[in-house]
Amino acid sequence: MSFAKLPVVALTLGDPAGIGAELIARLLTRHEAVQRANIVLVGDTWLWQEGQRIAGARVATESIASLAAVRGRADASRPAFLAVDTVAPEAVTRSVAAAPGGRSVLKVLDQCMDAAQAGAIDAICFAPLNKQAMKIGGLRHEDELHHFAEYLGVQGYFCEFNTLGSLWTSRISSHVPLRDVASYLSTERIAQASELIYRSLLANGIAAPKVAIAAFNPHGGDGGVCGREEIDVIEPAVRALRARDWPTPDPFHGPFPADTIFLKAQAGEYQAIVTMYHDQGQIAIKLLGFSRGVTVQGGLPIPITTPAHGTAYDIAGQGRAHVEATWQAFLIACRMGASRRAAQAS
Repeated sequence: MSFAKLPVVALTLGDPAGIGAELIARLLTRHEAVQRANIVLVGDTWLWQEGQRIAGARVATESIASLAAVRGRADASRPAFLAVDTVAPEAVTRSVAAAPGGRSVLKVLDQCMDAAQAGAIDAICFAPLNKQAMKIGGLRHEDELHHFAEYLGVQGYFCEFNTLGSLWTSRISSHVPLRDVASYLSTERIAQASELIYRSLLANGIAAPKVAIAAFNPHGGDGGVCGREEIDVIEPAVRALRARDWPTPDPFHGPFPADTIFLKAQAGEYQAIVTMYHDQGQIAIKLLGFSRGVTVQGGLPIPITTPAHGTAYDIAGQGRAHVEATWQAFLIACRMGASRRAAQAS
């Protein structure tokens, strides 16, 4: 892909008390990164320098005055760097969730979303953040996805995707108490979540995605004797999906019992699974490959990705952070950013 056609991808350093800056430094030591995107790094200068020191890396960057200047660069062989002052180094204690770090994360992400809405960047990949730090730092929502959706004015359905290689998962309910999950199940939500992950896979370059929908109850409800959600809610949603016309043939199947559905996906039958609640998918994904998992913020007008693991406070500052999940998150941001840019140009 020529430089002029590369997607503009913003990278952020995440929670300053965690491993984020180290991860981004490791990612940018891979020469292939600048071949995939016109990269702009956004964050505090001191934090970026600290991340390079911990990673034992030196990354040459090109300083820019604003995110609006990224797309017009003559050469993307070096990442651009926009220095922003969000938090003083003395306000950060490594491995401690604190309000200054949460405010720093919010400020940088909001600046990147503003730039995406203005057409300056095509996708965002952020290093791990800490929800506790963000909440005491001013986050008013249950998680960052809901903050993104409100900030970007999303009116339709949105949900978090978790990916591992070629396998993607979404869920009907997310960060809610398990006792409340059944109240979130509806034919409409299941249909919306299924369509959203299907179209997101198309944008990620999957030619003909197959989507499996999970059951809710043990053994898929055993014909109703172990719960009726499959009969009353999930099966009607699948029938409604299969009755519609789609760009690829017969993409939706299920419901399948949750204790075997991942075996079908592991065998290559499906590229996506729609689960009914958080742990139904997360346990399987993290067991299959915790160090490679990615979270995609689904249903937003701009692609936003992040590694699925957290800030790893237990190893922050030790130079031990593994970059593979961040690399995979970056690659997805590149692919989806390129698809978004192409769609806007057509």
